[in-house]
Amino acid sequence: MPPRGATCQHCKEARAVLSRPKTRENVCRECFFAAFEAEVHATITSHGLFKPGERVAVAASGGKDSTVLAHVMTTLNRRHNYGLDLLLLSIDEGISGYRDDSLETVKRNEAQYGIPLTVVSYKQLYGWTMDEIVAQIGNKSNCTFCGVFRRQALDRGAVLVGASKIATGHNADDVAETVLLNMLRGDVPRLGRCANISTGEDSCLPRVKPFKYAYEKEIVLYAYYKKLDYFSTECVYAPFAARGFARELIKDLEAARPLAIVDVVRSAEDFVFAAAAEERLPSPRSCDRCGYLTSQPVCKACVLLEGLNRGLPRLGVSRTRGRQGAPVLEVGEGEAGAGAGAGVGAVPRVAVAEPRAEPRAKEGGQQGGLRTEPGGAVATGAAT
Repeated sequence: MPPRGATCQHCKEARAVLSRPKTRENVCRECFFAAFEAEVHATITSHGLFKPGERVAVAASGGKDSTVLAHVMTTLNRRHNYGLDLLLLSIDEGISGYRDDSLETVKRNEAQYGIPLTVVSYKQLYGWTMDEIVAQIGNKSNCTFCGVFRRQALDRGAVLVGASKIATGHNADDVAETVLLNMLRGDVPRLGRCANISTGEDSCLPRVKPFKYAYEKEIVLYAYYKKLDYFSTECVYAPFAARGFARELIKDLEAARPLAIVDVVRSAEDFVFAAAAEERLPSPRSCDRCGYLTSQPVCKACVLLEGLNRGLPRLGVSRTRGRQGAPVLEVGEGEAGAGAGAGVGAVPRVAVAEPRAEPRAKEGGQQGGLRTEPGGAVATGAAT
């Protein structure tokens, strides 16, 4: 909080109501709004994230990041005449007491911002909800399943609504956490691209991060002072995720030095890797089963789904050992970008090329986790 009676360091007139976490400037409410929006606009224009006429799907979960993103994108699109056709795209993972409640928030956002909403569910696409998956695998590795399935579901949803780009609410804290996680894992290929503001620029469905340099605390302050309607409850399975430990470290660094977050991000942008490390990056290709981007013949999503349908939920998650005792990844384990449709340009083919091996019988004629209609047609239409 700013000192009692402090005036705004921007307009020099109004009373300062907050001290910006990112810059430690004492500012009034209106100047904070203006500065935050101007910084996001500068990020968008300096990196050329959008082109006039593009149909952009804003990934909306109902949380603070996606709600503020929808609000700011709507505001900037109108103010600066971006010429974008915006829409909200939500994924229903099937988590009782969490996602069902947050989707109600997204539906209110649809009315508030005048942006059409499309909801695509795991149950529609894969024949499973996250609650059902966790019942099979337990709390360990559940975020692996959810992360892989969610990324592909976003791609599928974007294809269904005819979007040419996906905008996500990933902020500077998120990017810094990912940088640390990849450093701790020694994952050089992912470390080399995890700080990119845009992925899949030369593909049919790129993803962009307009909030890449925006601090999480400032997003919360923006939502609070704007009185935006968002859902703040944490996912019931989140406490078991490894990312939580990286988040705590980032928060400790920020407390000691506010610029630490953006410094981690900038450092990752400047990393230079040896040619040998670059060669380790798998070449992208299309999954033989579902057609989405992968580095293996069969994508991670299809491997995980096959394991679930065959009653082998650890398939694609556990590691085995080769002849020389070195760890060997099972098929699909080494996915670039953590799974099918990894946000770097998936082939927009929704139908599965062939049924999963030994699929579990499902009601309504489901094969391989994708709902099939009579005659074999795949129905993945969004529910609104």
